[in-house]
Amino acid sequence: MNQDITWIDWWIIAAYCVGLLAMAWWLARRQESREDYYVAGREVGPWPVGLSIMATQCSTNSILGAPAFVAFAAGGGLLWLQYELAVPLAMVVLILFAMPLFRHLRLVSVYAYLEQRFDLPTRLTLSGLFLFVRAFATAVTVYSIALVIDLITGLGFVASVLLLGAFTVVYDVMGGIRGVIYSDVIQLLILAVMLVLVLVFLVDASGGFGEMWQAFASERKTTLDFSHHGLGDGETFAFWPMLLGGLFLYVSYYGCDQSQVQRQLSTRDIDATNSALMINGLLRFPLVLLYCLVGVGIAAYATRHPEFIVALPDSGGGPEYNLAVPLYMINALPAGLVGLSLVALFAAAMSSLDSVLNSLSATTMEDFVRRFHRGSWTAHKELILSRVLTTVWGVITLVMAFYVDNIATTVLEAINKIGSLANGPILAVFALGFLTHRVRGPHAIAGLLLGIAGNGVCWIFLPEISWLWWNVIGFAVAVSVALVLSILPVAANREPQWVNKDVYEADIRGYLKAEAKRNWYRRSLWLVAWFFCLLAVLFAIGG
Repeated sequence: MNQDITWIDWWIIAAYCVGLLAMAWWLARRQESREDYYVAGREVGPWPVGLSIMATQCSTNSILGAPAFVAFAAGGGLLWLQYELAVPLAMVVLILFAMPLFRHLRLVSVYAYLEQRFDLPTRLTLSGLFLFVRAFATAVTVYSIALVIDLITGLGFVASVLLLGAFTVVYDVMGGIRGVIYSDVIQLLILAVMLVLVLVFLVDASGGFGEMWQAFASERKTTLDFSHHGLGDGETFAFWPMLLGGLFLYVSYYGCDQSQVQRQLSTRDIDATNSALMINGLLRFPLVLLYCLVGVGIAAYATRHPEFIVALPDSGGGPEYNLAVPLYMINALPAGLVGLSLVALFAAAMSSLDSVLNSLSATTMEDFVRRFHRGSWTAHKELILSRVLTTVWGVITLVMAFYVDNIATTVLEAINKIGSLANGPILAVFALGFLTHRVRGPHAIAGLLLGIAGNGVCWIFLPEISWLWWNVIGFAVAVSVALVLSILPVAANREPQWVNKDVYEADIRGYLKAEAKRNWYRRSLWLVAWFFCLLAVLFAIGG
């Protein structure tokens, strides 16, 4: 059933790779310091940053995992769209509260704020946690796309990992954050075009959209599930855990995760940052809907062609459903479009891998290397060291990719499970810094660790609780523990301490109150209105 890749396809893939390397080399000529390398001199416009953020989230994990979830996963279907309702609400929180403060402080590493508000151990704890969790999640991305490369080329898994990793690391090391942002924009556009083409082919194969929709199982058409709560009923993807858990997850991911915040810090001013967040909040749902509809088409195609499922590689416990979309592409698309579809899949993987490698390098450089280095370096030496650190993290994530194959039934669920362990507690530490006077560093760290431990208990001993609730549970545990510790007698007799008290005085009650007189509230109202529009769309689809 497999179709050979033609020379035209290989030329398209080669042209894309060479073009990306050429762009990275051209951008590297403008780099003179680590700030150029990590935050692009803080002069990027909102559209490239907004689209880059979208590209990272809508990556290979989504292109492989979402259609598999919609078409084949137990308990899956279009319920995944509920998750997207949380995105515009999360953008409102970031626009009004988090990003104005971070931009005001001119951060490179978002965790530097924690040292100013709390202490150095808090900064290092959160930074170290980011390095571990994000590197591990990135290894899942490398693993998933390496499976696709192996399926198509027959190179073997090891060679596929090395092929993807080596190319991405090279252009990432050269291009820095500018290379990440602009390559992400290109990759997102290629990905969107290919998803539309694949959907057109699927609709045509079904004899029209109506026929495709009718062939899709009725129980998978549900978009809103208000009948379950996910707190012990064994239903992971109910409305409330996806909305509330998703809200906490997205606020934490977009506002407290270096891989996302770093690009938002690269814009020319706070208005551009907030515009980028608004672009993401408005445009993400249409893209997610697109690849969920591809899942609908894949399910209908598999119903009419049972041999399609048989042709999927065996994962050890059944067909490897994550490979359904690439298998359809290489067998159904004509020569030339196969090459473009492979470019789209590679681009999706690279858009996740490149940004994370750059942020892992930035965090290591800012929070550890420069923080503890005595003396001074030239700007050029810091730039060289930044590139070396990017290379090192590239090697680490590639090695980790060989050990992440049995976390969840779909790669999409795997990547969200990993994040949900720590997202809530991490958000709690930042929220305690923004909103409290009394809480100090040791209290915040204790809350963080117990919040993660509580989620770990849920994972191991309470599997009937939706992992989406971990984002809320971890947040609640972390905040409660920190607040209780801050009012104990041993803490009550001590004056709260800050490394820089002005940071707290400047944030929620001062700086934000003054700066929010701009048009940020108008952006927030647009996003809230968009939330209700999306809710109406889901009612219409599910009805």
